[in-house]
Amino acid sequence: MKKIIHQLLPFIKKFKKHVVFNVLFNLLYALFSALAFISLIPMLNVLFGQTTTETTAPVWTGLSDIKNYGEQLLNYKVSGYLDSGNPQMALVIVIALVISTFILKNLFGYFANQHMMYLKNGVLNDLRKDMYQKIIKLPLSFYSKRQKGDVMARILGDINEMQNSFFIALELIVREPATIIFSLIFMFSFSWKLTLFVLLFIPFAGFLISRIGKSLKSNSLKAQQESGKLISIVEESLTGLKIVKSYNAENIFSNNFTNSSNRILKLSNKIGIKNNLAGPVSEVLGIATIAVLLWYGGQLVLVENIIKGTDFLAFMGLAYAILTPAKAISKASYKVKNGMAAADRVFEILHEEDTLPDLPNATVLNGFESELKVDNISFKYDDDYVLKNFSINVTKGKTIALVGQSGSGKSTIANLVTRFYDINDGNITVDGQNIKNVTKKSLRSLMGLVTQDSILFNDTIKNNILIGKPDATEAQIIDALKIANAWEFVSELPNGIETNVGDAGNNFSGGQKQRLSIARAVLKNPPIMILDEATSALDTESERLVQVALENMMKNRTSIVIAHRLSTIQNADEIIVMQKGQIVEQGTHTQLIEKDGMYKRLVEMQSFE
Repeated sequence: MKKIIHQLLPFIKKFKKHVVFNVLFNLLYALFSALAFISLIPMLNVLFGQTTTETTAPVWTGLSDIKNYGEQLLNYKVSGYLDSGNPQMALVIVIALVISTFILKNLFGYFANQHMMYLKNGVLNDLRKDMYQKIIKLPLSFYSKRQKGDVMARILGDINEMQNSFFIALELIVREPATIIFSLIFMFSFSWKLTLFVLLFIPFAGFLISRIGKSLKSNSLKAQQESGKLISIVEESLTGLKIVKSYNAENIFSNNFTNSSNRILKLSNKIGIKNNLAGPVSEVLGIATIAVLLWYGGQLVLVENIIKGTDFLAFMGLAYAILTPAKAISKASYKVKNGMAAADRVFEILHEEDTLPDLPNATVLNGFESELKVDNISFKYDDDYVLKNFSINVTKGKTIALVGQSGSGKSTIANLVTRFYDINDGNITVDGQNIKNVTKKSLRSLMGLVTQDSILFNDTIKNNILIGKPDATEAQIIDALKIANAWEFVSELPNGIETNVGDAGNNFSGGQKQRLSIARAVLKNPPIMILDEATSALDTESERLVQVALENMMKNRTSIVIAHRLSTIQNADEIIVMQKGQIVEQGTHTQLIEKDGMYKRLVEMQSFE
């Protein structure tokens, strides 16, 4: 708990004004909660004829004697009306005192809740925003071994769990203890014996409740982890719905979902059983205490005459005022354990280190002047090297093509020159500057990436293309669409560039999606273009249209083309043939055909496809 509060402090400090006002109004609420029961005493005295007669008006002697002054002044006013035969007016005064006390109590409670609401919602909003910023800044390697559903569960479910449970502790941290303290002060003024008896109850109840809730946090953590798996199953099912249906695999995925959902059900029931015990246990202990208190206090009133009956009734009210917040604290302690498990998962992401940070003195690349050089690099994702002693030079204005069988390391080059991953050995430089020594933002601003999977976002065509250049004009967008060979179909749409592309761009065909992706890269207008098998997933007709778009885009531009279909790269300035992470051949298309080696065999194999 202490550790999590410490981690939350930077977020809470931003809203310290609300913290101060919340504490102030909670203290006032606690004070008037206790005074509300004290204010009943004058009314009970009037009803039972036990008002102390005061014939002279009290004299103000200072704040140190405010309690006696208040009692004497009230008794003086009330006894005056009673003596003059006007008990109705005496009742009006004492009832007005009770009502005003309860109104002030609830008013201060309202103000305290308002400031807590601003604090809680503000902190959770900042947490959510910081977590999203962290998620999109972490390198791709972070996600290679994680389920997307688990990350989604943390930013959605776990932060909501913190709101529903952990922040209850912040609401109670001042109000309930202060209510108990003020109540105890007034109770001691009535009878120290009765007060000590009530105090024996609280540690006993706390011990029982802590025993019941011991395993809550671990069960909550398991439930939250399982929720992440459940979201992953849903996300994967929707993403791959065509495969699920075409292979009649609905039962497999349905069983996976059912099993995960059942595990959540069992864990939720375990948590719920213990949560539900908090109320009844504290209630039973409270009633038992009140029952014995009535027996013991009744003797002090009826037999020993140590305490007045009206004072005892007010004392019982104060005892109840202690047991209610004590019960609230016990219930909150259960929910806090759920929130702590959620907070641990949230802060695990927030504290995750970026393994590819910009250096403190990283320089900014302002343009591309001469060459991109990959110098004798080696790289591995896990244990086995994907690239070994690999070198290429990409001179400005030239097109370099990388070809080879699947798994030869072609796409890895795209991941490394854009610095999605860091190399293990060697250097990658742009105009002589090591990319590790420059800012990632300036490096990537020089590059346009078109991947095999046409990644579009559920937004308009216009907004998808503007990702490349947010300040572009509509005319520039249309020019980019024309270069990408996409304007022919976009112009015929009823809403034109304002048409929504649908989830993952599924309102369009594969070739149309790819041309929109190319338009996005064209609009960005980067000096270096990286095409990662941009046509391999397309049919022949779409490939032809996309190929024309790519050729338009690559004019007067430096390009690295990773190709599966060799017909698309025959005009490249240099073709590099890769096998198992190493270069086995390089040269122009004509030179490589003449060599009669691997490249020629790849071309011949594809000519029969």
